[in-house]
Amino acid sequence: MKLEISREALLKPLQQVIGAVERRQTLPALANVLLSADEHGLQLTATDLELELRARVSVDVERSGETTVSARKLLDICRTLPQGASLALELEGEKVSVRSGRSRFTLATLPPAEFPVVDDVQGQVEFAIPQADLKRGIEKIGFAMAQQDVRYYLNGLLIELSDQCLRTVATDGHRLSLCEVPAELPDGAAEQVIVPRKGVIELARLLDEDAEAPATLRIGGSHIQVELPGLRFTSKLIDGRFPDYSRVVPETGSRELRADRETLRQALVRTSILSNEKYKGVRLAMGPEGLRIQTHNPVQEEAEEEVEVVYQGDPLEIGFNVVYLLEILGSIEGDEVQAEFNDANSSVLIRDVASGECRHVVMPMRL
Repeated sequence: MKLEISREALLKPLQQVIGAVERRQTLPALANVLLSADEHGLQLTATDLELELRARVSVDVERSGETTVSARKLLDICRTLPQGASLALELEGEKVSVRSGRSRFTLATLPPAEFPVVDDVQGQVEFAIPQADLKRGIEKIGFAMAQQDVRYYLNGLLIELSDQCLRTVATDGHRLSLCEVPAELPDGAAEQVIVPRKGVIELARLLDEDAEAPATLRIGGSHIQVELPGLRFTSKLIDGRFPDYSRVVPETGSRELRADRETLRQALVRTSILSNEKYKGVRLAMGPEGLRIQTHNPVQEEAEEEVEVVYQGDPLEIGFNVVYLLEILGSIEGDEVQAEFNDANSSVLIRDVASGECRHVVMPMRL
């Protein structure tokens, strides 16, 4: 393998695939990136056995070949070289030499045969969707995914295809968020798959909301694949049954509150300063006179805020984890937010007044 490439041309694909490289790995090869050079250019592949990222860059290759080198060391070399630098990569025996100007680096390699590669996904369903729509469907609700829950199927994001719509759902058992974006699906397409948390985070990072080129999704029996310009994302799916979210999302509530999103968010931020550090509880007292937000902690400190709102229904006092409310308000883009309640023991439905794409459900807590 022998080729010459500019620093910037190599740095971009390295940054794209580095997310699949685990710092702690069971196989030495998983710390490496697979470099494959042929007449089409240079391909870089990284994997952690659950997630595979494959990037391709067009470059003139003097001698074809493939090998694996430390992904992070090669990335650090590219980062620290000056802008506009040119790199010469050459496989010499069991080492790869990297030359740039007066700099020369020699990197150890591992045989490419030891590098695990995901087989091509035989797609049951394949369709294209604007990158901005897919990114929005992930980022607007991703915060509600569980982290290391024993119910392993909650440690990911549900992607559901039906009725010319791509629906994303995330829940940790205490709150649930749902987003719907239009999609041109094949006739009769109906799928439900769970993408692991790490894959969801990496995919959101890689999607470009300003890109004109769409993302092509392929969903197979055990993998999901997303094809982007010069980049291919492949992730294993979680084998489990996601909760029936339709039973959790209330249709309407007997009490309705409307408030300025930013005013409400800032009031919650201030009152949360004196909330219980462990439980993060906040009490909302609603009535015709408006909304009163109260918190207290074990050392008898208290905070109270009054917020002007439009409220319809009987007075109500209800408690929530303030972190859940702040994450929802942070994901909403509109100026006005709407919350619908039934009673102090039932979940609340929160949504953006300006957009019907996303809905959020939060269970109350006893204070």
